[in-house]
Amino acid sequence: MKPARIFILIVALVAAGLAGLLAMSMSGPKQVVVQQAEKTVIKDPSVNILVASTSMPVGARLSDKVMRWMAWPKNDLVTGFITQDSRPDAMKDLDGSIVRLPIFEGEPIRIEKVADASGSTLSALLPAGKRAVAVEISVATGAGGFILPNDRVDVIMVRKLSQDGNKDDMHVSSVLLSNVRVLAIDQQIEEKQGGRRSVIGTTATLELTPEQAIALATGQQAAERLSLTLRSVADAQEPDTFTTSSTSGEVQVIKSGTVVNNAGGTQ
Repeated sequence: MKPARIFILIVALVAAGLAGLLAMSMSGPKQVVVQQAEKTVIKDPSVNILVASTSMPVGARLSDKVMRWMAWPKNDLVTGFITQDSRPDAMKDLDGSIVRLPIFEGEPIRIEKVADASGSTLSALLPAGKRAVAVEISVATGAGGFILPNDRVDVIMVRKLSQDGNKDDMHVSSVLLSNVRVLAIDQQIEEKQGGRRSVIGTTATLELTPEQAIALATGQQAAERLSLTLRSVADAQEPDTFTTSSTSGEVQVIKSGTVVNNAGGTQ
């Protein structure tokens, strides 16, 4: 064989080998390198505030079992929140304090909603300048037993008019107090037929101003009956009043169970 042909054959074999290697490298598994960027999470600074660990009604007493510290965003702090930095012994200081307004689970405890435990329960619930006055009620005069503490009521006075020579009964009804808050209801358990039990309130304690307390005391002496009418919770922001002249000024005269006329002012 001529040298030229041998050289061509060698070149062809080398070319075939290189082509095979190239094909194997192209068909092999590809290695993909994925670089994961590290995520940097920046947390807002927080502080511990005192919150209720359970819901508490009016008159409940605070203790370490119903309070706890909870992390709160520092930028969302509100004036009145109790922080662990400012009052580390707050749970001990507030132990035994009385709840003046309802507090719900997880709600921040504010000083405005609690009262000092040094006084009695009822006096601690009274705001400054207010008086607590009791009124006897029944199912008929107490909205069927649906009036509860913190509700708003009107006090309606019904009294009899004396008519010389007239045998028919004539009564006058007027709103004595309007939109006043109920502090407490004295309740007792009454057994009914069939083993059923119902809660009946016999006395309602109202939160009044000194002027309202005087008007109620006078009305209790002059009235034949005092009735409480339950108001909507939406009326809580309306001002309370204590005479008919400061509300509608209307007095209803009732004769033999029928309204005979409406007259302005108190009769």
